Amino acid sequence: FFFIQIKLKSLLIFYLKEVDSKPNFVLMMVDDLGIGDVGCYGNNTIRTPNIDRLASEGVKLTQHIAAAPLCTPSRAAFMTGRYALRSGMGSVGRVQVLLFLGGSGGLPTSEITFAKRLQQQGYTTGLVGKWHLGVNCEHRGDHCHHPNQHGFSYFYGLPFTLFNDCLPGHGSDILADLQHTLQNLLSILGVGLFTLVCVRVCGLLDVSLWLLVALFCLSILATAVWYVPFKLLPTWNCIIMRNRDVIEQPMTVETLPQRLLGEAQNFIKSNVDRPFLLFFSLAHVHTPLFKTPAFAGKSRHGCYGDNIEEVDWIIGKVTETVDSLGLANNTLMYFTSDHGGHLEDANSVMGQRGGWNSIYKGGKAMGGWEGGIRVPGIFRWPGRLAAGRVVDEPTSLMDLYPTLKYLAEDTQTDRHLDGYNLMPLLEGKVERSDHEFMFHYCGIYLNAVRWHPPGSDSIFKVHFFTPNFSPPGAGGCYDTKVCLCHGAHVTHHHPPLLYDIFHDPSESRPLTPDTEPRYAEILEQTAKAVEWHQSTLTNKQMTWDKILWRPWLQPCCGTFPFCGCKEDTLHV
Repeated sequence: FFFIQIKLKSLLIFYLKEVDSKPNFVLMMVDDLGIGDVGCYGNNTIRTPNIDRLASEGVKLTQHIAAAPLCTPSRAAFMTGRYALRSGMGSVGRVQVLLFLGGSGGLPTSEITFAKRLQQQGYTTGLVGKWHLGVNCEHRGDHCHHPNQHGFSYFYGLPFTLFNDCLPGHGSDILADLQHTLQNLLSILGVGLFTLVCVRVCGLLDVSLWLLVALFCLSILATAVWYVPFKLLPTWNCIIMRNRDVIEQPMTVETLPQRLLGEAQNFIKSNVDRPFLLFFSLAHVHTPLFKTPAFAGKSRHGCYGDNIEEVDWIIGKVTETVDSLGLANNTLMYFTSDHGGHLEDANSVMGQRGGWNSIYKGGKAMGGWEGGIRVPGIFRWPGRLAAGRVVDEPTSLMDLYPTLKYLAEDTQTDRHLDGYNLMPLLEGKVERSDHEFMFHYCGIYLNAVRWHPPGSDSIFKVHFFTPNFSPPGAGGCYDTKVCLCHGAHVTHHHPPLLYDIFHDPSESRPLTPDTEPRYAEILEQTAKAVEWHQSTLTNKQMTWDKILWRPWLQPCCGTFPFCGCKEDTLHV
């Protein structure tokens, strides 16, 4: 019996050592941040000392690429290590992201996220902040797309996203042109009904009573179709959840940054004795911009600059929490953005409300143009990663999945991945990225391909089509506020546009057979790569029926449709 006790104690000590040796992960993602907004990426007018410190103490990636230029598909790819089309998160036509929490679309239950992988390896996993990958499938409360169903033990934050409808007076982001059309139709219907009633009352014409009743019912129905889903958007979409419970509806935007930071810090402190993964997905700097008193008016770039400096302060507080608990040497910290800045987001009152993408062409929602997909990428791990290292090779947000899986010592077989383990590159054990080809999508449409030929510094990018900027000569789609990927909104190129972004990172000098000796070879190699890549994809993607609002899927605190509650923030 004594021998058995000793053996059990030895096994317990061995297990605890194994658990203690597993690294922690703190992943921090900003929403809509431009690569040119950060000091260590060339901005010398916005102060970002805490982000810059992460770069100086770790590894900075200069060609870190999002798998899509918009939130939902980019985050799906980040979570799964696979292009969004593989999980059905690409879309046809104008709508490329989830628009309603009461829609049935979202990350399928069959998909595997890095959180689920780490959870299976004994990690405590938490997501604080934005999700934007769906909630329900068939009925309110099934939570089939919810973070808890995708490997996160704890969730606090926005199941949707922060958007302009969440603050009165900031306009609407959701199908604004459709809302305007519905309003006009309702006005015409109302005027017509009123006119017919007057004609009947005055005896000018024998108008059927049944016709008036039918038109009245039609008016009520049309009003409901417009008013309920669109005018109540702050109630439907602007909510906060803790795990599966709606705890605030609609949310109070002004206190959101402090609450998210507090939850992130508390998660780290609560798991100091066990291996953990924290994905801190900030609500900044998506519009509406915050006006936190401590930062308002302090930057040289208006409200947007104030928000960037607040982001930097938040990143500093999270880093301080990790360091003060003695976790730095056993914690991989990562900083990035889901895609590039939104160039077209500006008005006459606040000025520019979207990010700066440095020298790179394009921005958010602009397909394969570099400004919409090249994002900051910083890793810090004292004692494991050399301080001040810079990696200029192509890397992807999809690389996080295989990297975390490797570091968690997860050797289970996996489905097809598009990302690669970054550790050999981060540690300097190899000099070249495993990404020979990368595919850049706009919705379900393959927009561009980049090729990093073996033995060459060049990185060629082939554009099959490009968005039509408006007005003509502009650097974005200012008439529509966001670029679209289909029909008359794009120009197809035959032959494709070709750039060498190693020598021409701003994509301003297209190559020709006269200026590039390998021109024909580049087009041939990329065509072969596209043919192979497309043979590995499925065709089940997001459609309107998965995006549009359904009352029976709407998350609600209280009895639907009388949803409303406020979080008790005394503990924050």
